[in-house]
Amino acid sequence: MLPLLALSLLVALPGASPKECFFCEVTSSRYCPSTRMSCAPDEDCFVGHGAALGVSLIQTKGCTRAIRCGKEHPITHLGVTYSLVTQCCKGSLCNGAGAPPRGPGLGLQLVLGTAVLLGAL
Repeated sequence: MLPLLALSLLVALPGASPKECFFCEVTSSRYCPSTRMSCAPDEDCFVGHGAALGVSLIQTKGCTRAIRCGKEHPITHLGVTYSLVTQCCKGSLCNGAGAPPRGPGLGLQLVLGTAVLLGAL
């Protein structure tokens, strides 16, 4: 009986509200229309920027696991595989709805430039 009482007290206690982030689908538009979403406890808010040779840049926002932050990973959008880099932040709604879109960082530009050069050899 005591474990049941302890469990009911835990359920009745107010928990921490989940972190919220702005979310928008992957888009090649300069405008990323955002809505709010709730994240899992092990996730941070992010803004992602991607590039692929010969096509326009993409962006996205939302929640992601902290281990993916600051890393480059492939993402497919409209049949094209992009190299997406996620930039994370810790607070609720820190990936701002009105944050101006940014182009790929220097690291991503170097990777793509090297790929072009290697492809030309």
